[in-house]
Formats: sequence, C-alpha cells, structure tokens
Amino acid sequence: MAREGRAVGAASGELVTIGEFARLSRLSAKALRRYDELGLLRPALVDPVNGYRYYDPAQVEGARLVAWLRRIGMPLSRIGRIVALDAGAAAVEIRAYWARVEAETAARRDLTMYLVDHLSAEGGAMSRIPGNTGSTGKAGGTGRTGSSAGAEDTGSLGGRGSSGSGVPGGSGVPGGPVAVPLAIRCAALTDTGAVRTTNQDAAFAGPRLLAVADGFGEGGAEASAAAIEALKPTAWGGGDGALSAADLLNALEDTADSASRAVRDAVAPCADPDGSGTTLTAMLWTGSRLGLVHIGDSRAYLLRGGELFRITHDHSLVQSMIDDGSLSREEAASHPGRALLLKALVGEARSAPVAVACHPDVRLREVLAGDRYLLCSDGLSAVVDEAELRAAVITAEVPEEAVRRLVGLAHEAGGPDNVACVVADVVVAAEE
Repeated sequence: MAREGRAVGAASGELVTIGEFARLSRLSAKALRRYDELGLLRPALVDPVNGYRYYDPAQVEGARLVAWLRRIGMPLSRIGRIVALDAGAAAVEIRAYWARVEAETAARRDLTMYLVDHLSAEGGAMSRIPGNTGSTGKAGGTGRTGSSAGAEDTGSLGGRGSSGSGVPGGSGVPGGPVAVPLAIRCAALTDTGAVRTTNQDAAFAGPRLLAVADGFGEGGAEASAAAIEALKPTAWGGGDGALSAADLLNALEDTADSASRAVRDAVAPCADPDGSGTTLTAMLWTGSRLGLVHIGDSRAYLLRGGELFRITHDHSLVQSMIDDGSLSREEAASHPGRALLLKALVGEARSAPVAVACHPDVRLREVLAGDRYLLCSDGLSAVVDEAELRAAVITAEVPEEAVRRLVGLAHEAGGPDNVACVVADVVVAAEE
C-alpha cells in the first residue's frame, strides 16, 4: 500500500488505512482495534506481515452505527447482534432496547420518589418529637409528609405506567397502617381457551397473594407455575401483617429476585432455556398495604368509585410505540409485533456468562375498603376491551362470579389464547 495514510475514493473500491478510516468514521484508532477484537467491526484486510489493518470505505456507515449505539449506552454484546441485522430488523431491536431503558428508568424514578416521600415523612415525624432541634424537621417541613390513613394519591406518579393520568393509590405513597383492619376476598380462574391445546397460564388467589403469570416457550407452563410459587407467603415471610412500608419494599425486591431464580431453574432443562419464560403480575398483601410485582404484558386493574384504572404498564414493543406516538391503540391490536415482550422472566442462555432474565418492577399501593382489583393475562385483555372488562367487574356480586364472567367474555371473543384472571375485593376484616 504505497498510499498509506491517504484516503482512497470509495468509488475506486480501494482500501484505506486505520488512521484514515478513523477520520472518516469519527472513531479513534484505539476504538477500531477494540471493535475488531470483539468482532463488531472487522477490517477488510489485515496485512499478514506487519499486521496493519485496512478498511473498505463502505464500512463507514456500519462503524458510525456502532458509535451511535455506544453513545446511547447499549452493551457491546447487544450491538454485535444488531450490526448483523438488516436495517429494518435493526430498527426494531433498537426501539425495543430503548423502550426497556425507559421502563427501567421509570421504575427507578418511582423508587426515588418513594424514598423522598418516605424520608420526608420520617423527617416530619422527628420534628414533632419534643426536644428535637435537628435539621431534619426543617427538611421534612418542606416536602410531602405522606398520605393519611386511607387517603388517595392522585399525583402524577400515580398516573405513570397506567392507562390514565389520575390513577388512585400511586406507587410513591409510603402511607401508614389503615385505621380499620382490612382483608382480601378473592377468586382465581384459568382456562385453556378455544384454540390452544395446553394451558401455560397460571393464577393464584389467597389472603396474602394475588398473581397471574403467562408462560411461553417450551417450558412456559413450568415457568409460570414456578414464578407464582416463589411469591407465596411462605416464601416471602408475608404471614405477619405488620410490615412497614420500607420492609415491604425490601420484601418485594427479594421476592422478585426469587421469582427470577425460580423461573431460570424451572426452564433450565429445556433445549432453549432463554426462549422459555413467563410474564408475572402479582400483588402481595400485608393487611395494610399492597405491594405490586410486575413484568411483561399481563395486567392489573383497579375498580374504585365506579372507574376502572389500569395500574400496570405493558413491557411490550407495541406499548413502547404507543408511548412515543408512533402507533395508535387501534393499530396496536393488529400490529405484527404485538406479542413481542421487552421484559419477561426468562431462562438463562447456556452460552451466556450471566443470566438474561429481566428484573420485575416493584412498587407500593394504597388500598381502600371497597376497592376491587383485576389481574389478568393478555388472553383476556388482548381480546376484550376495557369497557367490557369494567362492565363485567362492576356488575359481579362476588369475585367468583366476576372471574367466570371474564373467562366467558374471552371465549365469546374467540378464545385465541390461554386465559388467567384474579379478582379481589378489599373488605373490612369484620365483614370477611
């Protein structure tokens, strides 16, 4: 290469040195060598004598794509998969990655605001202690001091991750024990549907746990059952109703980790373990608070004051497109990628050095006597609109009647998928 160090026109089809390619691609020579070592951007030619790297000018766009993906924080392992795709498939993968980042950021934001509220409430309480002259009282006085027992939080945090902006009982509410002892009256039902031959959905309803899970892949049935089993009260220590908000949040995090591990173990014998997994939407009840654990596109709804609110946010490709305005809800119903999940509990790839399962969102919710909750898999929510859901939930006298009506609605809509649903009423303990 007599013209080493100078660009050769792309039209000529000749190669350029690593230094010139670094200038064209706006990447450093060090970065190019690193990407070569990782297999992300191989040189067109490596001199067998001196080891010099030469690149085809046609590789510039690929190099810039790698640089842009690194700029948004994408891991190199995922970049390697994307650069091997055609442009359309790469765009889908990039959208899915960013939607997951936004979902995880929203979950961290909710936790941040919970901590702000919780510590502000503690600061306010300390300022009322006689003889307390510390600065925490002053700080507590400038922030929210938490909701009173049974109060309703309709701030912006409650609306995030829901179908509306005024969802009651937002996740950032530390709250305190309710004045009147409350209990849960509930029922669960699963159904294979009219098309499928096996049922990979699972549901559980008990005085301490409400849960639905929608399994998929070879080990889907085992995954959904394992996820719910990991959440049962004996697994998370929920038999004592005196957990504080902070203790419950810690219990939720531990429980979410247990569910992730349980699913990985359950699908490990599968030929393709990372192709099997489950969604999970669950509510853990301590007698004074509900803790929500959610991942995937199963859903939880709250019926309060005659209004039905969706209180979970789907971790799906079509939901991310609805969020950014590129897809309407009507278009989402028939979108070819409507079944693509951005987050789920999945098995571990045998070749992967770390688990690939995603961590569920966790948050706390206030409850009021008279609340009715619906948890369901997409075998119900994808085929029955929310107006029909509301009508079925609001008119049923008891949870057992409600779950039967809901499964019936799924069948009337064709029953294309397995169905799982749980309905639970919050009642005064004396009534129960």
